[in-house]
Amino acid sequence: MEDEDERLTALYDVHAGPIRRYVVRLTGSASSADDVVQETLLRAWRTPRILEQEAATTRAWMFTVARNLVIDEARSARRRHEHPVAEVPERATGDTTDRLFDAILIEDALADLSAEHRAVIVAGYYGGRSVDEIAQELAIPAGTVKSRMHYGLRALRLALQERGVIR
Repeated sequence: MEDEDERLTALYDVHAGPIRRYVVRLTGSASSADDVVQETLLRAWRTPRILEQEAATTRAWMFTVARNLVIDEARSARRRHEHPVAEVPERATGDTTDRLFDAILIEDALADLSAEHRAVIVAGYYGGRSVDEIAQELAIPAGTVKSRMHYGLRALRLALQERGVIR
């Protein structure tokens, strides 16, 4: 262990200064240069075959590692100021113009229905209520709700056909 500490200290003494200057030139930041130098030295220390080579070859390898670390950092999301968020932003939606025109068309056709038919259809389809809930709300029997729903939808279909709706 003591031998490894000495080897790392020697590696730092010989190569840290030139690598740090190189990284500062690349990044323009002394604080990020320290992190890159530390990671470069750590990688060299973990790669014994590099340390067994000549000092010039080792330094060239370390410059390459430092350069790659700088490039990786520049490409990272953190560098581009992209931060993860708890919620995904809303998805882009397509053009809703057709839906708007459909809604206007249906509203216009509903206006042609009797008040009784319109009340049952709106409560059932737009209010999401069941037959029993509609019957309670309008104070009419459930059978009457079903009958008004049937005839009201038939009248609505006819009103939409008169307006050119084919589907």
